[in-house]
Amino acid sequence: MIPIDEPDPRPIDDQAASWFSRNRNNPSRNERKAFAQWMQQAEHARAYRQFEQLWDDLAALKQVNRPTPLPVRRAVRWRPALATAAALLCAVLAGNLGNGPEAFAERIGASQAMRSLRLPDGSQLYVNAQTHLRLDFNAERRLILLEQGQMYIDVAPDKERPLFVDAGSARVRVVGTGFDLRRGARELVVGVTHGQVAFEVPGERLPPLLLGASQGATYDLARGTLSRQDLSGQAVADWREGHVSFHNRELASLIDEIGLYRRQPVLLADPALGRHKVSGNLDVHDPDALLNALPALLPVKTTLLADGRLRIERR
Repeated sequence: MIPIDEPDPRPIDDQAASWFSRNRNNPSRNERKAFAQWMQQAEHARAYRQFEQLWDDLAALKQVNRPTPLPVRRAVRWRPALATAAALLCAVLAGNLGNGPEAFAERIGASQAMRSLRLPDGSQLYVNAQTHLRLDFNAERRLILLEQGQMYIDVAPDKERPLFVDAGSARVRVVGTGFDLRRGARELVVGVTHGQVAFEVPGERLPPLLLGASQGATYDLARGTLSRQDLSGQAVADWREGHVSFHNRELASLIDEIGLYRRQPVLLADPALGRHKVSGNLDVHDPDALLNALPALLPVKTTLLADGRLRIERR
């Protein structure tokens, strides 16, 4: 945290977030005086009011009932017939969505196939493989509960009904924007293509992050850390095109994402291996091609176990 008597070099949104957090934790007299001086600039006051409105909206979201866990199902071998059935189900669902602001609720699940559908408000939703989510729209708000997996959505603007995404340990609030959100076993990751997204991690006493176009954030579930990333020059939600490009990325993060495309998990024999950095391209239809190439990129070896799991060990 920047001392109150020193110039703050951070972006205004970050400064507003910092003041918002201080003001919720019994600020001292000097802090209140410094805050009043900071608020004298119009752009500062505007950014701070945005956070106040955001917090009110997120507080309302917390009253929504939590999603019920999906029943555990035994993994099945993916066959062309199943792909056809999934496509037919998607077409039937899209045909039943209709138009208009009436109440709408639906549970959506994807196995090995990705799917795309238009929501009743005009938003376009893309659902990645191994993803489960629930839609709950009414006349006052639009809510998506991302139970696991990954989604990208181009949100239809509606200032009277903001759209919220609840991903368990994090919440996102938008009005009209396009963004990608992945809920994995190790991390929560958001990336914005256009518009503005508010990303909040309840329970960690961290102020919400306001993210604009070509910005992203990652919440590490184990470490309890929230970090912002500049995504300029990087594709957001390129999984929709069948590949995922990455640069200087931690192996643990990459494995977390590969879990979407592989029936059996990838194991790290030593958690420290997850800190290795790697760059490359993942074919979402053949994740093992990248895993088999890892020994040429990192000081590791891979072993395919009898049950289909793959273990990465130190070489």
